[in-house]
Amino acid sequence: MQTYILLTKLSPDVSRLVKERAQLGRSWLDQVKKSCPQVKFLAHYAILGQYDFIDIYEAPDIETAAKVSIISQANGAFMAESLTAIPYKRFIELTKEI
Repeated sequence: MQTYILLTKLSPDVSRLVKERAQLGRSWLDQVKKSCPQVKFLAHYAILGQYDFIDIYEAPDIETAAKVSIISQANGAFMAESLTAIPYKRFIELTKEI
């Protein structure tokens, strides 16, 4: 399984629903689990800065990772960006191959 990082920025309308955040987050997670049962979440964080949330997860392929982003956008994300993550040790190994 490949590791991905999902960066999410909520739309202004959804950002205003602070008291409903737990329910909205649970609904999003339930939809991801239903549509992408093979996805394994490793960490969820609310962050300060350009994005509102960061989720680290494993998925079998890029199409599944795309579904996670699409589900985020369908649930009020203004922007959802999935990035491929490479373990640092493997990254160092790759540099030695160059």
